[in-house]
Amino acid sequence: MPYPPPPRTPSGPRRRSLLASAAGAALLVGCSAGPDSADGGGTPSVTARVRARAARDSAGLLERYDAVLATHPALAGRLRPLRATVAAHAEAFGGAAATKSPSPTASTASSAPPSAVPAAEKDALAELAAAERTLADRRAKALLDVEGELARLMASVAAAGAAHAYLLTEGAK
Repeated sequence: MPYPPPPRTPSGPRRRSLLASAAGAALLVGCSAGPDSADGGGTPSVTARVRARAARDSAGLLERYDAVLATHPALAGRLRPLRATVAAHAEAFGGAAATKSPSPTASTASSAPPSAVPAAEKDALAELAAAERTLADRRAKALLDVEGELARLMASVAAAGAAHAYLLTEGAK
């Protein structure tokens, strides 16, 4: 009677130990801080730069709203709520509070608009929508550089900018 063959023992590590090792390594990598996240929210210089740029961008967009309002006072009812939101965004990023809207008859020379406002209301709204859309896209890309509260703020403001672009575009139809 032949003897049964001896049980075959694998020469390398078992499948279970490999899976456990891979899972443990994944947990360690997920929990460790990367080179740019020493403080959990990006390096202070990256976070400060992104926040400062966001505040400047919001202030520039606020100037555009003011220029359009000064050139086309008939759009005030439609633009003032959007402008107020942009002012709140600038303040949230640490910019100066600019909640007061200019009077419709105010001169645009004092606000130094970033570009000339088109004479046609429809074109002015389209330009404002394009500025909102461009800024929303830039902020969405900046989310890759920051974490935590600033990332949530950037995402929220980018979404609001996209909504503003939609309202400015669709309302013109």
